[in-house]
Amino acid sequence: MTDDLRDQVHAAARRARVAADELVLATRERKDTALHAMAAALRERAPEIIEANAKDLEAGRAAGLPDGILDRLALDDARIEGVAKGLETVAGQNDPVGEVLRGGILPNGLELKQVRVPMGVVGMVYEARPNVTVDAAGLALKSGNAALLRGSSTAEHSNTTLVAVLRDALESVHLPADCVQLLPCHDRASVTHLITARGLVDLVIPRGGAGLINAVVEQATVPTIETGVGNCHVYVDAHADLDMAEAIVLNAKTRRTSVCNAAESLLVHKDVADEFVPRVTKALQREDVTVHGDERFARQPDVVTATDEDWGTEYLSLDIAAKVVDSLDEAVKHIATYGSGHSEAIVTNDVTAARKFTARVDAAAVFVNASTAYTDGAEFGMGAEIGISTQKLHARGPMGLSELTSSKWVVWGEGHTRPKA
Repeated sequence: MTDDLRDQVHAAARRARVAADELVLATRERKDTALHAMAAALRERAPEIIEANAKDLEAGRAAGLPDGILDRLALDDARIEGVAKGLETVAGQNDPVGEVLRGGILPNGLELKQVRVPMGVVGMVYEARPNVTVDAAGLALKSGNAALLRGSSTAEHSNTTLVAVLRDALESVHLPADCVQLLPCHDRASVTHLITARGLVDLVIPRGGAGLINAVVEQATVPTIETGVGNCHVYVDAHADLDMAEAIVLNAKTRRTSVCNAAESLLVHKDVADEFVPRVTKALQREDVTVHGDERFARQPDVVTATDEDWGTEYLSLDIAAKVVDSLDEAVKHIATYGSGHSEAIVTNDVTAARKFTARVDAAAVFVNASTAYTDGAEFGMGAEIGISTQKLHARGPMGLSELTSSKWVVWGEGHTRPKA
């Protein structure tokens, strides 16, 4: 069975390579036409997609999936419209393929250009988020890559239907359906075969919880980009506007709890703690948020005493860890110890404090007087995104089209030969 599954995954990768070889020659117009066709097909076949999604939701509830996971899994007309618009936004963006990064003419007359090129075959391993199926397919297509998608079994019906819709749309505009393929999801060995298919797959991007990401990064022989886990902090400085701070904390925590840019930790400077701690605690509790607080926060009614585990937890639920700190330096140290390198925010009217925070905090996105909820490809003007990279190599932060490309040097000569040493 394992050999059969490996052969199945490798065969899909070979088909993807053939599709990628054709896609690399596709004009921007041809790719954009395909993206619009995909968006139109999603809208037209929305009832079919929602019906398939209902089966996944029913199975998820029966299996006792947490509310946060069920929220990530759910599709409705509004969310389908959102991913369709994301594809159209990607279609409206510049094609990164062929972009000249640098170059010039050497003194000997050789003309050099470093240009963006597709990665080739890109594998995605992700959990119960069927919207990722569409986002990944669209971004891969526009950047000239073929996508191998390995979603979770919790979204099997949704992903199967979505990929069928996208493949039909590709064929309708005479592009290879194998630009988008869905891999088997019931056996974890399919992930292993994907992430070790060196020579067949050029890049793997895991998107999901810490367990999934760590397993892929540790076992992969194919290059990987880490994405996703978000233990995001909001730090309320001594010089914060407390009305602004309350609004930002509530938005970052409660806008949507199941996403990686949701705030999971709150840090409050001691100079504003007497006023802000009771105020923000009551505001969070009005939104049904359970506060896991240190000694200062635990003095408030209905606050759960925080444990060491709370400081490093990505709750993905209506929970938040909260602590009073003595200084900005302590806040930065706390974030360095427990943060995941995703998104961090400071609320302050002190420019010096803001500059110190943004310089010292090591994260993909650092906000001053704004909610961490803005760490998102669409909000950053990228349209759809393939994930939020929390590593430092090649891509960091929301990953759009450019982050799905590599580069090559193209050198033009006129019979140039290099002299012997």
